Amino acid sequence: MFATLAGLSILVIGDSHLRDQNYLLGTLHDELLGRGAKVHTIGVCGSTPADWVTTKAGDCGGAERIDKGTITYTEASAKTKPVKQLIQSEKPNLVVVIMGDTIGGYKQPTFPRAWAWQQVTALTKEIGATGVKCAWVGPAWGSEGGKFGKTFDRVRATSEFLANNVAPCTYVNSLDFSKPGQWRTIDGQHFTPTGYKEWGKAIAKAIATSPAVKK
Repeated sequence: MFATLAGLSILVIGDSHLRDQNYLLGTLHDELLGRGAKVHTIGVCGSTPADWVTTKAGDCGGAERIDKGTITYTEASAKTKPVKQLIQSEKPNLVVVIMGDTIGGYKQPTFPRAWAWQQVTALTKEIGATGVKCAWVGPAWGSEGGKFGKTFDRVRATSEFLANNVAPCTYVNSLDFSKPGQWRTIDGQHFTPTGYKEWGKAIAKAIATSPAVKK
């Protein structure tokens, strides 16, 4: 693999898509390492963007991984960490946010636009104030139905909203990486290992060629 991210330190934060070895915590993390970056990934299940402005307990576990180290599963003790503090202590070159499904309001009749805007801008303001570059990875298609009530129409609306509201972060549109329903899921939202492998590869490639890392 080309060392397209050599010398970069990357902090990855997000929701349940980062809480298991077979999820992006394994696949994306490894892809970024393979491209030469130093990587610290933290996932807190159920977390929303504004939760990362402060410290908030997760409701369904979490996990953390640093470079090639083993994964630390936090489960009941999972908590978000203030992104500004993380940036100050780790001094990353790039912050990658993996979040979209937790603001989609999939079971609500309409997309919660005002609430989502408050959530997203709370986090982008904190990151932007540090001057560190960032990339925001939006939701992938998933499957319709399942316990989370995800639909293709709603995930499309969520992605379009994020594309227009995550500045100064660069938006990574995960909907471009596959066709609706192409990657199988276990519950409508979380993918099988094959799906996460493909998603992780696509995200890493998009980050490596994005304005967020161009010198």
